[in-house]
Amino acid sequence: MSKMDKGAKIFVAGHRGMVGSAIWRQLVKEGYTNLVGKSSEELDLRNQDDVRGFFNTEKPDVVIDAAARVGGILANSTYPYQFLMENLQIQNNLIQSSLDNDVKKFVFLGSSCIYPRLAAQPLKEESLLTGSLEPTNDAYALAKIAGIKACESIRKQFGKDYVSLMPTNLYGTHDNFDLKTSHVLPAMIRKFHDAKMNDNSPVTLWGSGTPLREFLFVDDMATSVIFALDNVLPEHLYNVGTGHDITIKDLAETIQKIVGHRGEINWDSSKPDGTPRKLMDVSKMNELGWKHQVELEEGIQRTYEWFLKNQDNFKEVKI
Repeated sequence: MSKMDKGAKIFVAGHRGMVGSAIWRQLVKEGYTNLVGKSSEELDLRNQDDVRGFFNTEKPDVVIDAAARVGGILANSTYPYQFLMENLQIQNNLIQSSLDNDVKKFVFLGSSCIYPRLAAQPLKEESLLTGSLEPTNDAYALAKIAGIKACESIRKQFGKDYVSLMPTNLYGTHDNFDLKTSHVLPAMIRKFHDAKMNDNSPVTLWGSGTPLREFLFVDDMATSVIFALDNVLPEHLYNVGTGHDITIKDLAETIQKIVGHRGEINWDSSKPDGTPRKLMDVSKMNELGWKHQVELEEGIQRTYEWFLKNQDNFKEVKI
C-alpha cells in the first residue's frame, strides 16, 4: 500500500460533470497539485486522433475516467446506439492512449446497471455476466462492461494498476434537476421545491413507493477514487455504495421534510415501479478500509442547499 505522489499529473476525464467535479474537489482537498481537465469543447473524447494527441502532449501519470454519455430510462431507450457507441468510443480512446503512454494508474467508473437484472441481492462483483441485463439500459451497461473487461485484461496481460469502481445511485451537488432527464432523487427535490413555491400544491410521484433503492452522496464516491489512488487494490472490480437502502416512499417523505413542502403526496400506481430492489454489496471496499461518511439526510440537505443557490443555472442534460 503506497500513497500516490501529490505532484503526479492526474487527468480527470469528465471533470465538469457531477462525479468528475466532486473528484476534482476532493483531489484539491487532499493536496494534489497537478490536475488536468478538458471540457468537451476543448477535447472530444470520442475522437481517437484528438485523444491520442492530447496524451502525447500531456503525458499524464494517472487517468480517472468519469466521462460518459448518461441519462435516464427515456434517453437510454430512445438512443441506445449513441449510449453504446459513444461510451465505447470515450473509454476505448482513454484506455488505449493510457496503455500506449505508460499511464501508471487508471480508474474506470461505471454503474450498478452492469449487473444482471435478476442478480441476487445485494449485488456482488461476482455476479457480473451471470445473466441478462435490464433491457431499458442494456446498451449503456454493455459499454461499461466492455470497459471493465478491458481494464481487467490490461491488469492480466501487462501487469498495470487499472481498477474499475461501480457506484450505486449517486446524487449531490452539481446534479441534474431537469425533470425530463434527471434521476429519482434530484427529480423529487425539484418537484417538492416547485410545489412548495406553488402554495404547497400536491406532488404526484410514479409507482407505489415500495421499491428499495440505495443512494450514495457524490463526495463519498470521490473519496473512493482517492482511496483507489492511494492504494494498490488487489482485485480489478469493486462496488461502491453505502450497503443500505430505503423505500421510495420513505425517500419522498425525507425529501419533503427537508424541502419544507407541506402538501399531499399522490402515488400514480399506473406508472411502473421498476426493479423491486437494487442494493450493492460493498463489503470488499469496506474490508480494505473505505467506507461512506455522508448519511442520506445530510446529503439531501447539502444537495438542496446547492440547488437553492444554483436553480437559475443548474445543469440540464440535453438528450
